Amino acid sequence: MNCIVTAGPTCEPLDEVRRLTNFSTGRLGGELAGFLTSRGHSVTLLLGAQSTWPGPPQAARVEIFTTTADLRGWLQALGSANVQAVFHAAAVSDFRFNRAWQYAPDGTLTEVQSAKFSSRAGPLLIELQPTEKIIVGLRDWFPRACLVGWKYELEGDRAAALAAAQRQILESRTSACVVNGRAYGEGFGLLTADGRCVHLATRTALFDALEALARNFWSLGQVSRPQ
Repeated sequence: MNCIVTAGPTCEPLDEVRRLTNFSTGRLGGELAGFLTSRGHSVTLLLGAQSTWPGPPQAARVEIFTTTADLRGWLQALGSANVQAVFHAAAVSDFRFNRAWQYAPDGTLTEVQSAKFSSRAGPLLIELQPTEKIIVGLRDWFPRACLVGWKYELEGDRAAALAAAQRQILESRTSACVVNGRAYGEGFGLLTADGRCVHLATRTALFDALEALARNFWSLGQVSRPQ
């Protein structure tokens, strides 16, 4: 199969020296890419520039992304009916920086711009703008592919985490969602579009299940997805 794996964090610049990012290391997606490569699949790995996973990445092609817009651009450019599976494991920022303000001497807020904001000017108020969800565009870019998203949930319980995963599948027209994080508990849940969930205790078990899911998607001729 021709596969795409996204891994690691996006980052959003505040100015020319500071950025907003997250704690994703890129390990899970990077190791998934290596696993699929070892099984004989042709893998393109899109890896976040801020990933701390040491690798080395094992894939037929490795491309580095920075911002959410950059990752979206790579996926749009790779959009093709010849891609059989997309595993979207990257930790995409929910927000980007928008406008910034500082207090003027009279106490009013003044919008400011700078290549490097200085702390000498006092407190800086930053507006965070929600980023566009990349996952909702995957079905348009890869209309015939097996699409797998991720849900890393911290609050609530396992049922709430699985409900969030189900919403993602319905809203994004994906084939499945991997659920993990404190809300889910140890291991991983693999929820498919038909509502079935399989618990997987280890990364290796997850990788095996994801490969099998993509293979079955194609062997059963499941190439017509919701529009």
